[in-house]
Amino acid sequence: MMKHFVQEFRKRNKEKDSSGSAMALRRLSTACERMKRSLSSSTQANIEMDSLYDGIYFYSIITRALFEELKVDLSGKCLKLVEK
Repeated sequence: MMKHFVQEFRKRNKEKDSSGSAMALRRLSTACERMKRSLSSSTQANIEMDSLYDGIYFYSIITRALFEELKVDLSGKCLKLVEK
């Protein structure tokens, strides 16, 4: 999920890369954790940050379906480990 939002931020803000900022990544990680909890009981969640990176406002919505799609690779890797 973090990778998705870093790419979205970069795409919207003319290739500004927030992945080099530890503070931006920590704030994004906290917001993603809140979103994951919210998606367990609703069909969509939003992220809103006044200044994610370089003073730039960031807002996005993620649906439960997109979240499931983003985590499918991780789920498959976990299942392989459990099977072993």
